This record gives sequence, C-alpha cells and structure tokens, in this order.
Amino acid sequence: MPTLWFCIVAVMIAIYVVLDGFDLGAGVLHLFVARNDDERRKIIRSIGPVWDGNEVWLLAAGGTLYFAFPQLYASGFSGFYLPLMMVLWLLMLRAIGIEFRTHLESDVWRGFFDVVFSISSLLLTIFFGAALGNVIRGVPLAEDHYFFEPLWTNWRVGAHPGILDWYTVMCGVIAAVTLTAHGAFYVATKTEGELNQRCRKTASFLWPVQLLLTIVSLIATVSIRPELLANYKSYPVAWLIPTLVVATLVGMFLFRSKGNDKAAFVSSAVYITIMLVGAVFALYPNVLPASTNPNWSLTIQNSAAPHYGLTVGLVWWTIGVVFTIGYFVYVYWMFRGKVNLEAGSDHGY
Repeated sequence: MPTLWFCIVAVMIAIYVVLDGFDLGAGVLHLFVARNDDERRKIIRSIGPVWDGNEVWLLAAGGTLYFAFPQLYASGFSGFYLPLMMVLWLLMLRAIGIEFRTHLESDVWRGFFDVVFSISSLLLTIFFGAALGNVIRGVPLAEDHYFFEPLWTNWRVGAHPGILDWYTVMCGVIAAVTLTAHGAFYVATKTEGELNQRCRKTASFLWPVQLLLTIVSLIATVSIRPELLANYKSYPVAWLIPTLVVATLVGMFLFRSKGNDKAAFVSSAVYITIMLVGAVFALYPNVLPASTNPNWSLTIQNSAAPHYGLTVGLVWWTIGVVFTIGYFVYVYWMFRGKVNLEAGSDHGY
C-alpha cells in the first residue's frame, strides 16, 4: 500500500508540473515575447480559464502527502519552511499580477503588474527546480528524521548543505528553461500571427539549451549520488526511461520544425513527465534521502500512515480524483482552440 501511495503522490506532482508548468512558462514569456498590451492579453487569455484550476493539483498533492506520508510532510514542511513561505508569496503575487492588471486604465499600472506576474512566474520555476534538486541530492536529516537547512552555506554538496548550492541552482535553471519552453509551445498552440511565430522562435532558441542542460544534469546527478543508479541496475528495463527522454527531445525538435505546435507541446509534456518518472524511480523506496546518514533517510515504510487509513483513504481519493479529472476534461474542452480578443473589450482576460 505505501508503494501505491508513493506512485499516487508522484503522479499528482507530475500532473501539476505539466499543467501549471505551461502557465508558469507563459508568465515568463509575458514580458519578453509579447510586444504590446494586446499580445500580453492574449498570453494571459490563453491560460486564463485554467491557471487557477491547475494549481489545485499542487494543493491536492500536498494534502495527499499529508495523509499518506505524515512524517515526510512534517519533516519536509518544517525543514523547508523559509523557501515554502517564499513559494507561497510568489504564488500570491503571480495571481495578483494576473487579476489586478486590468483594474485601472493606466499603462504604469498594467506595466507594474505585468512585471509582478512575469518575475514571480520565473522565480517559481527556479524554486520548484531547486526543491526537486534538494530531494534528489538529500537533506541533512537527523536521527529523529527532522532537519534544518540555511538558505546557503558554501555552495558545495556535502553532508550539511544549504538549500541553495551549485547542484540545486543548476536544477533551478533547468526547470526555468524547460518550463519556459513548455510555455512557449503552449502559447504557440493557442495563438496565431506574429505572437505565434515569436513563441516558436523562443522554443527553437531554448531547445539546444534544454538538451545541453539535460545531459549536464544527468552527469551531475550521478556524480553526487551514484547510488541512484541502483534501481536501474536491478531493473534493466528502466533504461527505457532515458531512451524516452531522448525521444521526446527529438520529438520537440522535429514537430517544432514542421510547425506542429500541438505535437511539440505534447512532446514537451511527455519529456517533463518522463524526467520526473526517472527521478522518482531512482529515489524509490526513499522519499527524502539523508545526506548525513543513509540509515536516517525517510522511506515509504518509516514515513507512511497506518495500513488501514491508507486503504480507506484510497476509496475516497478515487472518488475525488474521478470528479477532478471530469472537471478538467470539461474545462479544457470548452476552452479549446485559438484565443482572440473580443472587439471593444478592455477588461478581463
């Protein structure tokens, strides 16, 4: 049962990253790709009906983590208290940037909230990437399974690292590039004309950077945590994961070159999913590795809730996720197609 819930939490996080990832990427592009207010409104309108719904997956994943792995929830949320508060403020600022920009007819007003929206989106991509880097690298867990990390120490990977070091910063940069490209593919599928072309050019520029960072990240991860290859050695079929990563990168390049925006976006979504699957598979059965002593790591066994609770919870979780998926299918179907600006409309998305 703990293994099943481990997979459930991983799937929910992957869904969040894929869905809210293109929202964040669109936010990063908001200032740099759009040339005027109409184009910025198109970018916001492309994510307007879904961005707040996409964030539900983050809340749901956090709630599921609390239910299924309470020790991990308690340890992680206390140890990462400072960055979690930063993420919370950035999420609020991002929402404020989207909702407040049209409240006054002022170029200064709109410009200010455009900057708030874009910068908070960029910082969120970096923070989320750094968070994943912390989990992969390991944190300084004590024997009681709790830890504290300063924001940074000496920028080196060691037994007592900071939240930010060269590896976690690299993970943050990779996340920023990947999600910006993901957002570019998405906005390209929702827009036409010059904005569409600029999004395609942005994705074209970022693709070789993404390829290089993918290779560098894999080498760096194996160099600091060689034990992550243990599961791959035990189950050779898992080597399909890096093969699929390469296939999705090729797919992004080929589909973008042919102007197939939807297929390129799907390739990007699969790339993100497979990268997360690879990380989760490598970590299993650990959910939060200890950089201090491997025996102090949090695993699916020592951090899971009692079996009875997990069994009953699975029934209610299944009911809830069926309604959630139905809602998302309905919303995305209703707002399919290209976005456009209604004539004479100066308010709203």
